[in-house]
Amino acid sequence: FTFSSFGKGDASRKLQNWARNYRILDGNGSRLTLLNNWEATFFDFNEQKLARLLGDTKKLGVDLFLLDDGWFGNKYPRNSDNAALGDWQENKKKLPNGISSLVKEADANSVKFGIWLEPEMVSPKSELYIKHPDWIIKQPQRSEKLYRNQLVLDLSNPKVQDFVYHIVDGLFTKNPNLAYIKWDCNAVIYNAYSSHLSNQTHLYLEYVKGLYNVLEKIRAKYPKIPMMLCSGGGGRVDYAALKYFTEFWPSDNTDPMERIFIQWEYSYFFPAIATSNHVTDWGKQSLKFKTDVAMMGKLGFDIDIAKLDEKGLKFCQQAILAYNGIKEIVWHGDQYRLSDPWLDDVASAMYINTHKSTGVIFNYLVNNRYERGSKEPVKLKGLDTAKQYKLSEINLYPDTKSNINSETIYSGEFLMTIGFNPKVNANSKSVILKIEEVK
Repeated sequence: FTFSSFGKGDASRKLQNWARNYRILDGNGSRLTLLNNWEATFFDFNEQKLARLLGDTKKLGVDLFLLDDGWFGNKYPRNSDNAALGDWQENKKKLPNGISSLVKEADANSVKFGIWLEPEMVSPKSELYIKHPDWIIKQPQRSEKLYRNQLVLDLSNPKVQDFVYHIVDGLFTKNPNLAYIKWDCNAVIYNAYSSHLSNQTHLYLEYVKGLYNVLEKIRAKYPKIPMMLCSGGGGRVDYAALKYFTEFWPSDNTDPMERIFIQWEYSYFFPAIATSNHVTDWGKQSLKFKTDVAMMGKLGFDIDIAKLDEKGLKFCQQAILAYNGIKEIVWHGDQYRLSDPWLDDVASAMYINTHKSTGVIFNYLVNNRYERGSKEPVKLKGLDTAKQYKLSEINLYPDTKSNINSETIYSGEFLMTIGFNPKVNANSKSVILKIEEVK
């Protein structure tokens, strides 16, 4: 993809620019912040609960509400992960008025509505499994081996491709204001065999070709709809698939400490605009730390807003505003890694716009041993040596004060030669700094 004589930082910036310009769908465009219901409700929800969550979406200040797994299946309702995949009808008990009523409720709250799908899969406990056993990848005369209580549909079969396409097309036809798809894929292929193919050695190849045929048809009709690529976490993050998706889910591990390392490694190959980072209940870190980590990409929330206290809610609302002020830099700016979490006590990553006039630095404490932190200045990169800059801390928790003097002016040369101490320590475990040119 790329070559550089100036190290892997320069190489990764070139790769990120290529991806934004030529590969990731709408790579130079915008993205939607969201609230996902999964960790707030799991499979246990109804229209009343979702109406409350739609109101919370507006209260929080994000762009979109994402309805996750559990909304479908009637004869075999999706009340756990052991049934209903393949039966993509709204569950009448949970949603008696259908998805369309939720889309209207979202419109009434001035937010967008998105939905979760796993269209490549089938549950043995489903009407589709009973009706079309020949559509399923499994070896005859051998007992089925399930992963997450499900099997994989045979996308080498054109009939299955049409079925999967019409799942998506049907949702958009009935709900033209549907604004987002989370496309999941939570099982691997066991006992590989296609009743459709004569040459079984071609199954994996024909499966992927069939999947891309479906995605080509979807994108031909719905070229701009944002879609997240998810596969048991990051099991399908590759640039062939990202031609059809605006973003991907890096990992089901959302512990913010782990996510620092996960996001760091992904950044060598993928731009921040494509990396979906959610604030969740995973980990014992503070709400601020979790949010600061998630802001280093495409921000989302997967928490129960109703359980936040007054300060927590206020912080999240202010964090969305702060994020809206820096997201264009994070999504489209040049990234520089300043302090490596694998080697140092502090992880520090910087994004700067093309004019080298505005930037943001994310700083996180990754070593919780006694008195660890940023002992020395961190040398910045990518600035203009001749320009003057000031740095200020953003995204503070309510009723806290910054340790950063935002009035001091530094030359770009000074910041890149001597550096700046973000003052990360046990009392201030995450610090986001905004860099602004002083004219």
